[in-house]
Amino acid sequence: QVQLVESGGGLVQPGGSLRLSCAASGSIFGNNVMGWYRQAPGKQRELVAIITTSGLTNYVDSVKGRFAISRDNAKNTVYLQMNSLRPEDTAVYYCRFSSAWYVTWGQGNQVTVSS
Repeated sequence: QVQLVESGGGLVQPGGSLRLSCAASGSIFGNNVMGWYRQAPGKQRELVAIITTSGLTNYVDSVKGRFAISRDNAKNTVYLQMNSLRPEDTAVYYCRFSSAWYVTWGQGNQVTVSS
């Protein structure tokens, strides 16, 4: 089993920044993909950004140039630095871990962008 503990999130004004963290523990071995998804009220959950063990990344177009995903493999932790936040970034952000053996979701953290 793999467990995820998320931190970060909160309320920020438009144009502000936030950083999300997600630490994985448990049966972590081999290659894996960690990432962030978000779900706004009344909308489907969507991929925000993912990163592989080797550091390859992918972003949804709406966050390119504003968000940056990174990871520390020694700590099994993934980060999402969110800059130039917009009201439309408001959502619950979920961390996701996937490997050949497990797919696990974090508990979700609310990010609200509002003046």
